[in-house]
Amino acid sequence: VTSELLAGYLLEMREAQAYRPTTIARKIAAIKAFFRFLRSQEYIASDPVEKLESPRVPKELPTVLSAEQVSSLFRQVDIATPGGQRDRAMLHMLSTTGMRVTELVSLNLGDFDVKQATVVCPGRNGRSKRERILPLPPLAVEAIVHYVEKARPHLMARHPEQEALFLNHHGERLTRQGFWLIIKGYARQAGITNITPHMLRHSFAMMM
Repeated sequence: VTSELLAGYLLEMREAQAYRPTTIARKIAAIKAFFRFLRSQEYIASDPVEKLESPRVPKELPTVLSAEQVSSLFRQVDIATPGGQRDRAMLHMLSTTGMRVTELVSLNLGDFDVKQATVVCPGRNGRSKRERILPLPPLAVEAIVHYVEKARPHLMARHPEQEALFLNHHGERLTRQGFWLIIKGYARQAGITNITPHMLRHSFAMMM
């Protein structure tokens, strides 16, 4: 195997077989790993792929929901129930602050300041220790206040000492997994398939 032969193989993948850059890059990486192994075991004296360059892989833009899909997601929430009032508050907070779901479910009741119309994001999720104070628009404040005053007392009946802002139906802190079960249910009702945390966060970021 020579470097010229491998260069021809690379050219064939690019032009004759029209492979995507990501596919070519994976194949080149596998070939390089194989020849590194052969060299380390002294089966070959020189590495013919040492100078073989992988194609640049373009950075793909994240898939986002359309404005109509986001509106449809909100419309699936039944605000006549305590759980629905909680879900509306969570969606408003996520869509207006840009925080991650892990940050959302880590919030405590004391992190929400209705007078200042802000929420303190303490960075309890392990990504950052830096505290952030995020402003909230009137519609989000209204949804959160309604949840805290009307719905949260029903959810916390079993655990009146619970500090978490967003609770599940057992009165315990809502988990990231629990949040996604809820959102995926709304997505199915709205006819949205394959929704992901990355997609939801970028969709909300486009609205800000």
